[in-house]
Amino acid sequence: MNQARAFWITAPGEGEIRATRLAPPGPGECRVRARYGAISRGTESLVFRGRVPPDQYAAMRAPLQEGEFPAPVKYGYISVGVVEGGTRAGERVFCLHPHQDRYNAPESMLVPIPDAVPDTRAVLAANMETAVNTVWDAGVGPGDRVAVIGAGVVGLLCAWLVRAIPGTRVALIDPEPARAEPARALGLALHAPAAARERPGPASCDVVIHCSGHGDGLVQALELAGTEARVVEGSWYGDGAVSLPLGEGFHSRRLELRSSQVGRIPPSRAARWDHRRRLALALELLADPVLDVLISGEDAFEDLPRVMPRVAGPAAATTLCHRIRYPDPDPVWV
Repeated sequence: MNQARAFWITAPGEGEIRATRLAPPGPGECRVRARYGAISRGTESLVFRGRVPPDQYAAMRAPLQEGEFPAPVKYGYISVGVVEGGTRAGERVFCLHPHQDRYNAPESMLVPIPDAVPDTRAVLAANMETAVNTVWDAGVGPGDRVAVIGAGVVGLLCAWLVRAIPGTRVALIDPEPARAEPARALGLALHAPAAARERPGPASCDVVIHCSGHGDGLVQALELAGTEARVVEGSWYGDGAVSLPLGEGFHSRRLELRSSQVGRIPPSRAARWDHRRRLALALELLADPVLDVLISGEDAFEDLPRVMPRVAGPAAATTLCHRIRYPDPDPVWV
């Protein structure tokens, strides 16, 4: 039998790499050798810290997850690799698979990586897919005044996508000064939360997208939304609670607060789009080299047990996408 290694969360805040045996690929499956992966600072960090509410265990399962929340569980959804055999041998693919150096996956889940997108940047595909879905939910149109609160990877990608819509004015808001440089590289200006209260100003936005993961950011999103405006909540708080001032202008301005979750395609597109088509679009959008600025660090797969607590912890506030590098294949693999 073939051997593989995978990262498992063994307890909240702890993990280890375990050896596993791989059966030969079954009907409709392919064998993939991973080249790169990445750690999600959002959902995956909450999973690593054991913060998935019990009533969300089924909803928050990764597509090829093993084990159960809170632990032990093999979790993750960012894998860039190459198909090792069959009719697709040698093809570069993206797969929503946990951290593992080799694996079998349904062929239907292996989305080809465009020639213009290097493996090192393709790790942003899951974040780009989330950003695309969020912008769809936001319904931004030409000329809209938009605020994006939270300059993590998804927030930066949302602002970058919205900026390309003709006539839009985008205010990107985050209290972390270190996010100014990646924002500038993407053609965006970063505003501190206090400054944003003056510009764009209270009740002045047509659409507000919230991606900060903090309740204070969502409170400000409601402050910035104009009459009849839409606020799209792209954050997931795990088992955290958020308090909102719904007794202020929320009702009088008839605001709409909508959740955006990548597991569901917006109803207006669901008849024509499926998850594979959306992921293929996300990969195409990664052709722009400027997006490399969203990769803030890299470590080897073997170091994940010590890297994950650092990247998933609160001290990593300036971390964007943290890439994982898999070793080159052995000359002989049996």
